[in-house]
Amino acid sequence: MKIIEIEGQKELTGTIRVSGAKNATVALIPAAILTDEEATICNVPEITDTEALCEILEVLNVKVNRSTESLVINPKDMINTEIEEKYSKKLRASYYFMGALLGKYKKAVMYFPGGCSIGARPIDLHLKGFEALGAKVTSNKNQYIVEAEELKGANIYLDIASVGATINIMLAAVKAKGTTIIDNAAKEPEIVNVATFLNNMGAKITGAGTSRIKIVGVNKLHKCFHEVIPDRIEAGTYLIIGALCGNNLKIDNMIPEHLEALTSKLEEMGIELEKGIDYITILGKNEKYKNTNIKTAVYPGFPTDLQQPFTVLLTQANGKSKVTETIWENRFMHIPYLKDLGADIEVKNQTATILGPTELKGTQVVATDLRAGAAMVAAGLLASGTTTITNVEHILRGYENIIEKLTDVGAKIKLKEI
Repeated sequence: MKIIEIEGQKELTGTIRVSGAKNATVALIPAAILTDEEATICNVPEITDTEALCEILEVLNVKVNRSTESLVINPKDMINTEIEEKYSKKLRASYYFMGALLGKYKKAVMYFPGGCSIGARPIDLHLKGFEALGAKVTSNKNQYIVEAEELKGANIYLDIASVGATINIMLAAVKAKGTTIIDNAAKEPEIVNVATFLNNMGAKITGAGTSRIKIVGVNKLHKCFHEVIPDRIEAGTYLIIGALCGNNLKIDNMIPEHLEALTSKLEEMGIELEKGIDYITILGKNEKYKNTNIKTAVYPGFPTDLQQPFTVLLTQANGKSKVTETIWENRFMHIPYLKDLGADIEVKNQTATILGPTELKGTQVVATDLRAGAAMVAAGLLASGTTTITNVEHILRGYENIIEKLTDVGAKIKLKEI
Protein backbone atom coordinates (compact mmCIF):
# COMPACT_ATOMS: atom_id res chain seq x y z
CA MET A 1 0.00 0.00 0.00
CA LYS A 2 1.21 3.49 -0.84
CA ILE A 3 0.91 6.46 1.50
CA ILE A 4 1.87 10.12 1.30
CA GLU A 5 3.62 11.59 4.31
CA ILE A 6 3.83 15.37 4.75
CA GLU A 7 5.76 17.42 7.26
CA GLY A 8 3.77 20.63 7.24
CA GLN A 9 4.28 24.38 7.57
CA LYS A 10 7.10 24.69 5.03
CA GLU A 11 7.20 27.84 2.90
CA LEU A 12 6.85 27.12 -0.81
CA THR A 13 8.87 29.26 -3.21
CA GLY A 14 9.80 28.79 -6.85
CA THR A 15 7.95 27.56 -9.92
CA ILE A 16 5.52 24.72 -10.50
CA ARG A 17 4.92 23.79 -14.13
CA VAL A 18 1.39 22.63 -14.89
CA SER A 19 0.98 19.40 -16.88
CA GLY A 20 -1.45 18.59 -19.67
CA ALA A 21 -5.12 18.45 -18.73
CA LYS A 22 -6.27 15.09 -17.38
CA ASN A 23 -9.89 15.76 -18.38
CA ALA A 24 -8.85 16.47 -21.98
CA THR A 25 -6.31 13.65 -22.25
CA VAL A 26 -8.78 10.97 -21.16
CA ALA A 27 -11.08 11.92 -24.05
CA LEU A 28 -8.35 12.52 -26.64
CA ILE A 29 -6.91 9.02 -26.30
CA PRO A 30 -10.19 7.25 -27.21
CA ALA A 31 -10.86 9.90 -29.90
CA ALA A 32 -7.60 8.93 -31.63
CA ILE A 33 -9.01 5.55 -32.71
CA LEU A 34 -11.50 7.27 -35.04
CA THR A 35 -8.77 7.51 -37.67
CA ASP A 36 -6.97 4.56 -39.27
CA GLU A 37 -3.78 6.59 -39.39
CA GLU A 38 -1.27 7.74 -36.78
CA ALA A 39 -2.27 10.38 -34.26
CA THR A 40 0.35 12.12 -32.13
CA ILE A 41 -0.78 13.77 -28.90
CA CYS A 42 1.78 15.81 -26.96
CA ASN A 43 1.77 17.31 -23.46
CA VAL A 44 0.19 14.08 -22.17
CA PRO A 45 0.38 13.78 -18.37
CA GLU A 46 1.98 10.66 -16.93
CA ILE A 47 -0.84 9.64 -14.60
CA THR A 48 -2.52 6.31 -13.92
CA ASP A 49 -5.65 7.31 -15.87
CA THR A 50 -3.49 7.63 -18.99
CA GLU A 51 -1.95 4.21 -18.34
CA ALA A 52 -5.40 2.63 -17.90
CA LEU A 53 -6.62 4.02 -21.24
CA CYS A 54 -3.47 2.78 -22.99
CA GLU A 55 -4.21 -0.69 -21.60
CA ILE A 56 -7.61 -0.53 -23.31
CA LEU A 57 -5.92 0.52 -26.58
CA GLU A 58 -3.72 -2.58 -26.34
CA VAL A 59 -6.83 -4.76 -25.86
CA LEU A 60 -8.13 -3.24 -29.10
CA ASN A 61 -4.80 -4.07 -30.83
CA VAL A 62 -3.91 -0.40 -31.22
CA LYS A 63 -0.20 0.39 -31.25
CA VAL A 64 0.86 2.94 -28.64
CA ASN A 65 4.31 4.47 -28.27
CA ARG A 66 5.17 6.80 -25.42
CA SER A 67 7.98 9.30 -25.95
CA THR A 68 8.68 11.87 -23.23
CA GLU A 69 5.39 13.81 -23.01
CA SER A 70 3.91 12.45 -26.24
CA LEU A 71 1.71 9.51 -27.19
CA VAL A 72 1.79 8.16 -30.74
CA ILE A 73 -1.37 6.13 -31.37
CA ASN A 74 -1.70 3.97 -34.49
CA PRO A 75 -5.06 2.16 -34.96
CA LYS A 76 -4.17 0.71 -38.38
CA ASP A 77 -4.48 -2.92 -37.18
CA MET A 78 -7.21 -2.25 -34.63
CA ILE A 79 -9.89 -4.84 -33.86
CA ASN A 80 -13.27 -4.06 -32.28
CA THR A 81 -13.62 -6.33 -29.28
CA GLU A 82 -15.35 -6.27 -25.91
CA ILE A 83 -13.75 -4.02 -23.30
CA GLU A 84 -13.89 -6.14 -20.16
CA GLU A 85 -14.98 -4.83 -16.79
CA LYS A 86 -11.49 -5.14 -15.31
CA TYR A 87 -10.43 -2.35 -17.70
CA SER A 88 -13.53 -0.14 -17.74
CA LYS A 89 -13.85 0.00 -13.95
CA LYS A 90 -10.43 1.59 -13.53
CA LEU A 91 -11.65 5.03 -14.56
CA ARG A 92 -14.79 6.94 -15.44
CA ALA A 93 -13.43 8.12 -18.78
CA SER A 94 -13.33 4.58 -20.19
CA TYR A 95 -16.85 5.36 -21.43
CA TYR A 96 -15.42 7.53 -24.21
CA PHE A 97 -14.58 4.29 -26.01
CA MET A 98 -18.35 3.78 -26.37
CA GLY A 99 -18.72 6.86 -28.55
CA ALA A 100 -15.48 6.27 -30.43
CA LEU A 101 -16.16 2.59 -31.21
CA LEU A 102 -19.77 3.33 -32.14
CA GLY A 103 -18.62 6.13 -34.44
CA LYS A 104 -16.01 3.95 -36.12
CA TYR A 105 -17.54 0.45 -36.20
CA LYS A 106 -21.24 1.12 -35.44
CA LYS A 107 -20.84 -1.17 -32.43
CA ALA A 108 -19.37 -0.97 -28.92
CA VAL A 109 -19.41 -3.60 -26.17
CA MET A 110 -18.14 -2.63 -22.75
CA TYR A 111 -18.99 -2.46 -19.08
CA PHE A 112 -20.16 0.36 -16.82
CA PRO A 113 -17.23 2.70 -16.12
CA GLY A 114 -15.51 3.18 -12.77
CA GLY A 115 -14.02 6.34 -11.24
CA CYS A 116 -14.39 8.31 -8.02
CA SER A 117 -17.45 7.66 -5.81
CA ILE A 118 -18.56 11.29 -5.61
CA GLY A 119 -22.23 10.64 -6.27
CA ALA A 120 -24.61 9.06 -8.75
CA ARG A 121 -22.89 9.10 -12.13
CA PRO A 122 -25.31 7.59 -14.65
CA ILE A 123 -24.57 7.48 -18.36
CA ASP A 124 -28.18 7.85 -19.48
CA LEU A 125 -27.50 11.13 -21.33
CA HIS A 126 -24.75 9.40 -23.33
CA LEU A 127 -27.04 6.49 -24.21
CA LYS A 128 -29.95 8.76 -25.18
CA GLY A 129 -27.58 10.64 -27.48
CA PHE A 130 -26.46 7.40 -29.12
CA GLU A 131 -30.08 6.35 -29.57
CA ALA A 132 -30.93 9.69 -31.16
CA LEU A 133 -28.19 8.98 -33.72
CA GLY A 134 -29.84 5.66 -34.55
CA ALA A 135 -28.14 3.22 -32.20
CA LYS A 136 -29.83 0.48 -30.20
CA VAL A 137 -28.69 0.09 -26.58
CA THR A 138 -28.91 -3.29 -24.84
CA SER A 139 -27.82 -3.69 -21.22
CA ASN A 140 -27.27 -6.82 -19.18
CA LYS A 141 -26.29 -6.06 -15.59
CA ASN A 142 -23.16 -3.91 -16.06
CA GLN A 143 -22.58 -4.75 -19.71
CA TYR A 144 -23.69 -2.41 -22.50
CA ILE A 145 -24.00 -3.27 -26.18
CA VAL A 146 -24.49 -0.20 -28.37
CA GLU A 147 -24.91 -0.87 -32.09
CA ALA A 148 -26.42 0.62 -35.24
CA GLU A 149 -26.86 -0.34 -38.87
CA GLU A 150 -26.30 3.32 -39.70
CA LEU A 151 -25.71 6.48 -37.69
CA LYS A 152 -27.63 9.55 -38.84
CA GLY A 153 -27.26 13.14 -37.66
CA ALA A 154 -29.86 14.33 -35.18
CA ASN A 155 -30.86 17.25 -33.00
CA ILE A 156 -29.95 16.33 -29.41
CA TYR A 157 -30.85 18.36 -26.33
CA LEU A 158 -28.96 17.52 -23.14
CA ASP A 159 -31.06 17.80 -19.99
CA ILE A 160 -27.84 18.60 -18.12
CA ALA A 161 -24.79 20.29 -19.66
CA SER A 162 -22.70 17.16 -19.17
CA VAL A 163 -19.05 17.20 -20.25
CA GLY A 164 -18.93 13.43 -20.72
CA ALA A 165 -22.14 13.23 -22.73
CA THR A 166 -21.16 16.21 -24.91
CA ILE A 167 -17.81 14.62 -25.82
CA ASN A 168 -19.19 11.10 -26.26
CA ILE A 169 -21.91 12.30 -28.64
CA MET A 170 -19.31 14.27 -30.61
CA LEU A 171 -17.21 11.10 -30.96
CA ALA A 172 -20.19 9.09 -32.20
CA ALA A 173 -21.42 11.82 -34.55
CA VAL A 174 -18.24 12.80 -36.43
CA LYS A 175 -18.74 10.00 -38.99
CA ALA A 176 -22.55 9.92 -38.91
CA LYS A 177 -24.45 10.80 -42.08
CA GLY A 178 -25.76 14.35 -42.10
CA THR A 179 -25.65 17.01 -39.39
CA THR A 180 -25.84 16.64 -35.62
CA ILE A 181 -26.73 19.53 -33.32
CA ILE A 182 -26.03 19.26 -29.57
CA ASP A 183 -28.00 21.86 -27.61
CA ASN A 184 -27.26 22.72 -23.98
CA ALA A 185 -23.77 21.36 -24.62
CA ALA A 186 -21.15 21.73 -21.91
CA LYS A 187 -18.69 24.59 -22.54
CA GLU A 188 -15.53 23.44 -20.73
CA PRO A 189 -12.13 24.17 -22.32
CA GLU A 190 -11.48 20.42 -22.51
CA ILE A 191 -14.39 20.08 -24.94
CA VAL A 192 -12.86 22.74 -27.17
CA ASN A 193 -9.55 20.84 -27.04
CA VAL A 194 -11.21 17.59 -28.11
CA ALA A 195 -13.16 19.30 -30.90
CA THR A 196 -9.94 20.90 -32.16
CA PHE A 197 -8.24 17.49 -32.21
CA LEU A 198 -11.09 15.97 -34.21
CA ASN A 199 -11.08 18.93 -36.62
CA ASN A 200 -7.33 18.51 -37.06
CA MET A 201 -8.12 14.97 -38.21
CA GLY A 202 -10.68 16.22 -40.72
CA ALA A 203 -13.92 16.43 -38.71
CA LYS A 204 -16.32 19.34 -39.22
CA ILE A 205 -17.25 20.61 -35.77
CA THR A 206 -18.23 24.19 -34.96
CA GLY A 207 -19.52 25.86 -31.80
CA ALA A 208 -17.38 23.99 -29.27
CA GLY A 209 -17.16 26.16 -26.16
CA THR A 210 -20.75 27.39 -26.64
CA SER A 211 -24.05 25.80 -25.69
CA ARG A 212 -24.71 24.69 -29.30
CA ILE A 213 -22.29 22.40 -31.13
CA LYS A 214 -22.77 21.51 -34.78
CA ILE A 215 -21.18 18.39 -36.28
CA VAL A 216 -21.31 17.70 -40.01
CA GLY A 217 -20.47 14.03 -40.58
CA VAL A 218 -17.44 13.05 -42.67
CA ASN A 219 -16.45 9.70 -44.19
CA LYS A 220 -12.81 9.60 -43.14
CA LEU A 221 -10.43 11.06 -40.58
CA HIS A 222 -6.68 11.34 -41.18
CA LYS A 223 -3.46 11.56 -39.19
CA CYS A 224 -2.68 14.62 -37.11
CA PHE A 225 -0.51 16.19 -34.42
CA HIS A 226 -2.20 17.73 -31.39
CA GLU A 227 -1.30 19.33 -28.06
CA VAL A 228 -3.20 18.85 -24.80
CA ILE A 229 -4.15 22.12 -23.08
CA PRO A 230 -2.74 22.83 -19.60
CA ASP A 231 -4.68 21.32 -16.71
CA ARG A 232 -6.77 24.10 -15.18
CA ILE A 233 -7.71 21.97 -12.15
CA GLU A 234 -4.09 21.13 -11.40
CA ALA A 235 -3.19 24.82 -11.82
CA GLY A 236 -6.05 25.81 -9.52
CA THR A 237 -5.00 23.28 -6.89
CA TYR A 238 -1.48 24.70 -6.80
CA LEU A 239 -2.80 28.27 -6.67
CA ILE A 240 -4.81 27.32 -3.58
CA ILE A 241 -1.75 25.63 -2.05
CA GLY A 242 0.22 28.79 -2.83
CA ALA A 243 -2.35 30.89 -1.00
CA LEU A 244 -1.91 28.59 2.02
CA CYS A 245 1.86 28.16 2.05
CA GLY A 246 3.42 30.16 -0.79
CA ASN A 247 5.80 33.07 -1.01
CA ASN A 248 6.40 34.16 -4.61
CA LEU A 249 5.17 30.79 -5.83
CA LYS A 250 4.77 30.84 -9.62
CA ILE A 251 2.29 28.50 -11.31
CA ASP A 252 3.55 28.30 -14.88
CA ASN A 253 2.31 26.86 -18.20
CA MET A 254 -1.36 27.60 -17.53
CA ILE A 255 -4.19 29.58 -19.11
CA PRO A 256 -5.34 32.19 -16.54
CA GLU A 257 -8.63 32.81 -18.39
CA HIS A 258 -9.68 29.23 -17.61
CA LEU A 259 -9.56 29.95 -13.87
CA GLU A 260 -11.24 33.34 -13.53
CA ALA A 261 -13.94 31.91 -11.24
CA LEU A 262 -11.20 30.84 -8.82
CA THR A 263 -8.84 33.81 -9.10
CA SER A 264 -11.67 36.30 -8.57
CA LYS A 265 -12.45 34.54 -5.27
CA LEU A 266 -8.78 34.48 -4.27
CA GLU A 267 -8.52 38.22 -4.88
CA GLU A 268 -11.78 38.80 -3.01
CA MET A 269 -10.20 37.07 0.00
CA GLY A 270 -7.19 39.40 -0.13
CA ILE A 271 -4.67 37.14 -1.86
CA GLU A 272 -2.18 39.03 -4.01
CA LEU A 273 -1.72 37.60 -7.49
CA GLU A 274 0.53 38.60 -10.38
CA LYS A 275 -0.99 37.44 -13.66
CA GLY A 276 0.89 36.89 -16.89
CA ILE A 277 -0.05 35.43 -20.26
CA ASP A 278 0.66 31.85 -19.15
CA TYR A 279 1.35 32.06 -15.42
CA ILE A 280 0.09 33.36 -12.08
CA THR A 281 2.36 34.09 -9.13
CA ILE A 282 1.09 34.09 -5.54
CA LEU A 283 3.10 36.94 -4.05
CA GLY A 284 2.81 36.01 -0.38
CA LYS A 285 0.58 34.78 2.38
CA ASN A 286 -1.83 37.24 3.97
CA GLU A 287 -2.53 36.51 7.63
CA LYS A 288 -6.00 38.09 7.44
CA TYR A 289 -7.87 36.40 4.63
CA LYS A 290 -11.46 37.54 4.26
CA ASN A 291 -14.28 35.03 4.41
CA THR A 292 -16.27 34.31 1.26
CA ASN A 293 -18.94 32.00 -0.17
CA ILE A 294 -18.73 29.79 -3.24
CA LYS A 295 -21.29 27.78 -5.18
CA THR A 296 -20.11 25.21 -7.70
CA ALA A 297 -21.46 25.43 -11.24
CA VAL A 298 -20.72 24.23 -14.75
CA TYR A 299 -18.03 26.15 -16.63
CA PRO A 300 -17.41 29.08 -16.49
CA GLY A 301 -18.71 28.90 -12.91
CA PHE A 302 -16.70 27.78 -9.89
CA PRO A 303 -15.36 24.27 -10.68
CA THR A 304 -16.66 21.41 -8.56
CA ASP A 305 -13.18 19.86 -8.91
CA LEU A 306 -11.67 22.79 -6.94
CA GLN A 307 -14.33 22.95 -4.26
CA GLN A 308 -12.59 20.47 -1.98
CA PRO A 309 -9.12 22.10 -2.01
CA PHE A 310 -10.76 25.54 -1.71
CA THR A 311 -12.53 24.42 1.46
CA VAL A 312 -9.10 23.97 3.05
CA LEU A 313 -8.25 27.59 2.23
CA LEU A 314 -11.50 28.76 3.82
CA THR A 315 -10.44 27.23 7.16
CA GLN A 316 -7.88 30.07 7.26
CA ALA A 317 -10.35 32.87 6.44
CA ASN A 318 -11.63 35.19 9.15
CA GLY A 319 -15.27 34.53 9.97
CA LYS A 320 -17.95 32.32 8.43
CA SER A 321 -17.68 31.01 4.87
CA LYS A 322 -20.06 28.77 2.96
CA VAL A 323 -19.49 26.22 0.21
CA THR A 324 -22.54 24.99 -1.73
CA GLU A 325 -22.07 21.94 -3.95
CA THR A 326 -24.53 21.70 -6.85
CA ILE A 327 -22.86 19.10 -9.09
CA TRP A 328 -22.09 15.98 -7.03
CA GLU A 329 -23.95 14.93 -3.90
CA ASN A 330 -21.00 13.07 -2.32
CA ARG A 331 -18.40 15.78 -2.72
CA PHE A 332 -18.04 16.52 1.00
CA MET A 333 -16.36 13.24 1.96
CA HIS A 334 -13.16 15.16 2.77
CA ILE A 335 -14.90 17.18 5.50
CA PRO A 336 -14.64 14.57 8.32
CA TYR A 337 -10.88 14.40 7.73
CA LEU A 338 -10.52 18.18 7.73
CA LYS A 339 -12.34 18.14 11.06
CA ASP A 340 -9.89 15.50 12.33
CA LEU A 341 -7.13 17.96 11.42
CA GLY A 342 -8.84 20.68 13.49
CA ALA A 343 -11.19 22.46 11.06
CA ASP A 344 -14.53 23.84 12.28
CA ILE A 345 -16.98 22.74 9.57
CA GLU A 346 -20.60 21.64 9.52
CA VAL A 347 -22.47 20.24 6.50
CA LYS A 348 -26.21 20.53 5.91
CA ASN A 349 -28.22 20.23 2.70
CA GLN A 350 -25.22 20.23 0.36
CA THR A 351 -23.74 23.31 2.02
CA ALA A 352 -20.64 23.33 4.21
CA THR A 353 -20.28 26.15 6.73
CA ILE A 354 -16.68 26.86 7.72
CA LEU A 355 -15.64 28.96 10.71
CA GLY A 356 -12.11 30.31 10.64
CA PRO A 357 -9.34 30.76 11.08
CA THR A 358 -8.45 27.45 12.72
CA GLU A 359 -5.12 25.81 13.37
CA LEU A 360 -4.68 22.47 11.62
CA LYS A 361 -2.61 19.72 13.23
CA GLY A 362 -1.25 16.72 11.37
CA THR A 363 -2.89 13.30 11.69
CA GLN A 364 -3.80 10.30 9.51
CA VAL A 365 -6.39 11.04 6.82
CA VAL A 366 -7.88 9.33 3.77
CA ALA A 367 -8.06 10.43 0.13
CA THR A 368 -11.64 9.35 -0.53
CA ASP A 369 -11.50 10.51 -4.16
CA LEU A 370 -9.17 12.41 -6.49
CA ARG A 371 -9.97 16.00 -5.49
CA ALA A 372 -10.54 15.08 -1.83
CA GLY A 373 -6.99 13.74 -2.02
CA ALA A 374 -5.78 17.09 -3.33
CA ALA A 375 -7.54 18.73 -0.38
CA MET A 376 -5.73 16.42 2.02
CA VAL A 377 -2.37 17.33 0.44
CA ALA A 378 -3.18 21.04 0.78
CA ALA A 379 -4.24 20.55 4.41
CA GLY A 380 -1.14 18.50 5.20
CA LEU A 381 1.15 21.17 3.78
CA LEU A 382 -0.53 23.75 6.01
CA ALA A 383 -0.87 21.68 9.21
CA SER A 384 1.70 21.51 11.96
CA GLY A 385 3.41 18.16 12.51
CA THR A 386 3.05 15.16 10.23
CA THR A 387 0.06 14.25 8.08
CA THR A 388 -0.24 10.76 6.61
CA ILE A 389 -2.60 10.21 3.65
CA THR A 390 -3.86 6.76 2.65
CA ASN A 391 -5.74 5.70 -0.53
CA VAL A 392 -3.27 7.86 -2.46
CA GLU A 393 -3.95 5.97 -5.71
CA HIS A 394 -6.79 8.46 -6.16
CA ILE A 395 -4.32 11.36 -6.12
CA LEU A 396 -1.90 9.68 -8.52
CA ARG A 397 -4.78 9.25 -11.01
CA GLY A 398 -4.91 12.96 -11.70
CA TYR A 399 -1.76 14.82 -10.60
CA GLU A 400 1.41 14.14 -12.55
CA ASN A 401 4.58 14.10 -10.42
CA ILE A 402 2.83 15.85 -7.53
CA ILE A 403 5.47 14.72 -5.02
CA GLU A 404 8.37 15.97 -7.15
CA LYS A 405 6.66 19.24 -8.05
CA LEU A 406 5.94 20.14 -4.43
CA THR A 407 9.35 18.95 -3.21
CA ASP A 408 11.07 21.19 -5.77
CA VAL A 409 9.44 24.30 -4.25
CA GLY A 410 10.23 23.43 -0.64
CA ALA A 411 7.61 20.98 0.60
CA LYS A 412 8.56 18.05 2.83
CA ILE A 413 6.45 15.38 1.18
CA LYS A 414 7.16 11.72 0.44
CA LEU A 415 5.44 8.83 -1.31
CA LYS A 416 6.05 5.64 0.68
CA GLU A 417 5.28 1.98 0.21
CA ILE A 418 4.21 0.22 3.40
